[in-house]
Amino acid sequence: MKKILLVGALMGSLASCTQTEKGTAIGAGTGAVIGGAVTNSWGGAAIGAVGGGLVGAAIGQSQERRGYCVYRDRYGRTYEARCR
Repeated sequence: MKKILLVGALMGSLASCTQTEKGTAIGAGTGAVIGGAVTNSWGGAAIGAVGGGLVGAAIGQSQERRGYCVYRDRYGRTYEARCR
């Protein structure tokens, strides 16, 4: 029950954030959980949080530009262009 309340409070706090802020928070949280689970250490969780936060911020920032989509070229690089 406590976990459900905690998740509800965290989701409620993100309601007024921009897409970039939401992406950063969700990416950092997910990265911390995955990094901690894989390495079983606080250091791994910290590195995962930083990496996840950076990726989440990039994804969130790209979603703020209406009418633009994120695409991937044949080399795996991402870029933004007008949505088709």
